[in-house]
Amino acid sequence: MKNGKGRMNGKVAVVTGAALGIGRACAQMLAREGASVAVTDLLDAEGQAVVNEICNEGGTAGYWHMDVTDEQQVSDVMGMVRSRFGPVTVLVNNAGITGEDKSTHEFTTEEWEEVMDVNVKGAYLCIKYAVPQMIRKGGGSVVNVSSVYGIVGGPGLAGYHAAEGALRSMTKTDAVTYAPRQVRVNSVHPGVIWTPMVEGLIAAEEDVVHERAELGAKHPLGHVGEPDDVAFAVLYLASDEARFVTGAELVVDGGYTAR
Repeated sequence: MKNGKGRMNGKVAVVTGAALGIGRACAQMLAREGASVAVTDLLDAEGQAVVNEICNEGGTAGYWHMDVTDEQQVSDVMGMVRSRFGPVTVLVNNAGITGEDKSTHEFTTEEWEEVMDVNVKGAYLCIKYAVPQMIRKGGGSVVNVSSVYGIVGGPGLAGYHAAEGALRSMTKTDAVTYAPRQVRVNSVHPGVIWTPMVEGLIAAEEDVVHERAELGAKHPLGHVGEPDDVAFAVLYLASDEARFVTGAELVVDGGYTAR
C-alpha cells in the first residue's frame, strides 16, 4: 500500500462516518494512497473492522468512537489523532443522516434539529478543531460530503435537503475565509450511491432489485453510483493535485443535475 509514490503520503486524514458506505470507501482509498487515517464513527465494531482491513493491507489507521454532535468528543478525538499520527491535514466531513421523509411543515422540532445537528453542526465542530491544526501545519484540505440535494430540490426529506444546502454554502464561505492560510475547502455532491443508507430507505419495497433499477434510471448514465465513485472525488480534492481548487462543488451524480 505504501510504496513511496502514494498521492497522500505524509498526510493525516480524519474521516467521519467512516464505518460504512462512502466513509468506509474514503478511508480505505486515502490509506491506500499513503495517508495515516483516523476512522471515526459511532459503530465501533464496523469502524474497527475498517481499520483492520487497512492495516492488513499495509496501511496506517486507527479507530476512534466519535459523536460529531458532541463538542468535547470532537475536541478530544482531534487531539488524540494529533498525538498518534501528527497534525490533521485532511478532514472528510462525511457523517450524515437523511432524517424523516417529510415535508417541512410535517417535521417536529426535534426531528429537524437532529438532522441539522449531525449534518451541519457535526461538520462545523470538526472544522473548529481540525482547521487550527492545519493552519499550524501550514495548510490542509477539508472535503465536505454533501449531496445533489444541496444543489437542486426534490420532494420529501426536507430536513436533509436543507442541511445539505447549508453545508454547500458553508463550504464556500470557509474556502474564502481560510484560503490565506492555505487551507482549501471543497464539497462533493453525490447522486444516489448504493450504500447501507440507501438500502435502508428502500428495504421495505417488495422488489429491491427493481427499485434499485428505478433509482438508476433517474441518472442519465442509467445506474446508481458506488462508494468508490465518491471516494475518488474525495481523494482528488484531498490531494496536492487539487492545490488550486477551493470553494468548488464536485458533482458525482451520473448526470442527474445535468438534465
